[in-house]
Amino acid sequence: MTSTRKTFDLVVAANRLPVDKQVDEHGNVEWRRSPGGLVTAMESVMRSNPGAWVGWSGDAGEAPAPFDEDGMHLRPVGLSAEEVRDFYEGFSNDTLWPIYHDVIVPASFHREWWAAYVRVNRRFAEAVAEEAAPGARVWIQDYQLQLAPAFVRELRPDVRIGWFNHIPFPPVELFAQLPWRAALLEGLLGADFLGFQRQADARNFVRACRQLLGLRTKGERVALEDGSGRRVRATAIPISIDYRGLEELAQRPDVRARAKEIRESLGNPKVLMLGVDRLDYTKGIRHRLKAYEELLLERHIGPPDVTLVQVATPSRERVEAYRSLREEIEQTVGRINGELGKIGAPAVHYLHHSYPREEMAALFQAADVMLVTPLRDGMNLVAKEYVTCRHDLGGALVLSEFTGAWHELHQAFTCNPHDIEGLKQAMLRAINTPTRDKERIMRALRRRVADHDVQRWARRYLAALDAAPDVPAPDPRGGGGAPVAPHESAPSATVREGPLTEGDGDPVGATSRGAGE
Repeated sequence: MTSTRKTFDLVVAANRLPVDKQVDEHGNVEWRRSPGGLVTAMESVMRSNPGAWVGWSGDAGEAPAPFDEDGMHLRPVGLSAEEVRDFYEGFSNDTLWPIYHDVIVPASFHREWWAAYVRVNRRFAEAVAEEAAPGARVWIQDYQLQLAPAFVRELRPDVRIGWFNHIPFPPVELFAQLPWRAALLEGLLGADFLGFQRQADARNFVRACRQLLGLRTKGERVALEDGSGRRVRATAIPISIDYRGLEELAQRPDVRARAKEIRESLGNPKVLMLGVDRLDYTKGIRHRLKAYEELLLERHIGPPDVTLVQVATPSRERVEAYRSLREEIEQTVGRINGELGKIGAPAVHYLHHSYPREEMAALFQAADVMLVTPLRDGMNLVAKEYVTCRHDLGGALVLSEFTGAWHELHQAFTCNPHDIEGLKQAMLRAINTPTRDKERIMRALRRRVADHDVQRWARRYLAALDAAPDVPAPDPRGGGGAPVAPHESAPSATVREGPLTEGDGDPVGATSRGAGE
């Protein structure tokens, strides 16, 4: 009997669905848009490229039935409580995340976590295979699903498979610590095209394939030795945001009025500094607070003239490193306010919850200085969102050189967050630079984000996927071609093919750290 089940020409697979389940007091279920950079970026893509989204619903247990929501077909994948613990909290966030972020905290290695990672990746691949139409484009997202490309290829060799990494990809010296390094690389090589935030990340991947698997590489391509003759292309296509949609939101009268209300509620400080981060040890919140505290102690700034609002969105609170980080940050905020705040004018306003987009747009417009100071970040869309919301050309962006965003927004007030003295000076420059110069800088930043928005990112990615392993022809709208981020060289076309030992024949610009070139 022929099945009449609908399939889709575009299937996106990500760890989470783009919606969260809300249950009211009467037991009625409602699905609401999730916060977060991935959903913000991909939601816009799915509007213009209708398809299916495969992801976990967020609750342990059996998966809900597939459903349609706000123009998207959603296919939930179920995770048991043990799989949430071992696949998500364990292998994804206590093994991979530290390794991929310069081992800021030590990584943990457990074989049962790996077994759960394999099992869940296969389950995602099976769901993708069922949703994909013949010859469909499959777009797999992020580090939680690095085995899924190869599993999908086993099940559906007819589809085009892409994978995009939203976080950094580590240099081979760190990646090599993983006991399952070969399996992870082989899983990714199931894709036709691999997208990364920075050229350094793509080079790190190619180098790992060469050194750890002994595969032949040339420039951005890795040649498989499985008899298929396939080559996989890996390059940088930095993600962005829905510039026009967010700018329209920021210009709404109610949002602009809310921005003024926020400043008034804080006592109308002369300078409002703002940090907006997921509560994560990669975000540099402790370093930021240290620099801010020293500026207060040295009396360069102080309340009520200057105040800091720190929004810390809850994250992974069952992972020990995150619980410890929260305790440390809250103790630091309490000490700063206790010693350096004033009655009615705390030095730091600390907010440990998430906010809707309207409130965030108002906060961005209210802030004179935006502090984006991660120790390591694949991109950091908050930096781009802040710039987008400053249609008045006000404000100043302090930006860590260890974010993917720095390679595009290098006109910002750059800092190395590990250098507390340098971070302090960047903060003071952002405060004290003349308004006219800050407006010139903001205009340049806004032009970059406007020209490289999420729609262009999606066009470039899908064009690269269709053409892989070749480079697509340039899109007259700016959607195709081989992107090279500012300050980074394209991989050399003269790299020797064949297995190479470490230090022999790396692409131009490759470094052992893969960070902050």
